[in-house]
Amino acid sequence: MGELIFPLKGKYVVMLAPSFVVDFSYPQIIFQLKELGFDKVVELTFGAKMINRDYHKKLKTSKGLVISSVCPGIVETIKEKFPQYKKNLISVDSPMVAMARICKKTYPKHKIVFISPCNFKKVEAKQYKIIDFVIDYKELKDIFTKRNIFEKKFVKKKILFDKFYNDYTKIYPLSGGLSKTANLDNVLKCDETKIIDGIGEVIKFLNRPDKKIKFLDVTFCKGGCIGGPCVNSKLPIPIRKRKVLNYMKKSLNEDIPENKKGLIEKAKGISFKSNIY
Repeated sequence: MGELIFPLKGKYVVMLAPSFVVDFSYPQIIFQLKELGFDKVVELTFGAKMINRDYHKKLKTSKGLVISSVCPGIVETIKEKFPQYKKNLISVDSPMVAMARICKKTYPKHKIVFISPCNFKKVEAKQYKIIDFVIDYKELKDIFTKRNIFEKKFVKKKILFDKFYNDYTKIYPLSGGLSKTANLDNVLKCDETKIIDGIGEVIKFLNRPDKKIKFLDVTFCKGGCIGGPCVNSKLPIPIRKRKVLNYMKKSLNEDIPENKKGLIEKAKGISFKSNIY
């Protein structure tokens, strides 16, 4: 995949995982990324919204166990240690890949970069030709420092993401974020969904599965993506979670122009079916 060289040459769209608020400030992060030379800055939330629709459809008709595939750490663990469960992984793109497909349609001449809380996303991105670079949060902090791009320069300024706003999926990086946003109440009973965060607990379940569970909503890291290994913050998980919830609450009051909203029609004609398993 190579290393991204600054200053950037050409046009780039950068996709930001909503867990960014654990380490960076909003909306200052948009200014900082623009200062680095990114032409477009978008958030992953619209990609999450689109794959939720596929999860809803799949779980509505599925009769056996379905395991979420949004976390590449989970996917890689199952492929390596529990190959008998590969068939249970839902064949739907992760929000990162889904958003990359949307960006490729919208910005066909741009290279695509993802800002990530974990290294597993670099592994996942290599399996697709659509994502050009992945930068983790620790690397991004170092880049900002080396290039003297600091948040305090932009405290009084306001700016919006370029496109694809979607507020409720901002909780996706939290453990259970998928289940809470995919409108599954009329699809599964409460005791048919199991939410597990932390690979140790996930492995325990896979070794001794509960047969009544129809949907396993799982993440490799404790707390979900906010507990990713490339997160800079040393704050306890509950405080990181509060940062994400406050960010979502703040977004509900933003005045978003119609042309920037995450409308389903923006993804018309795009398939989010994954075939990497």
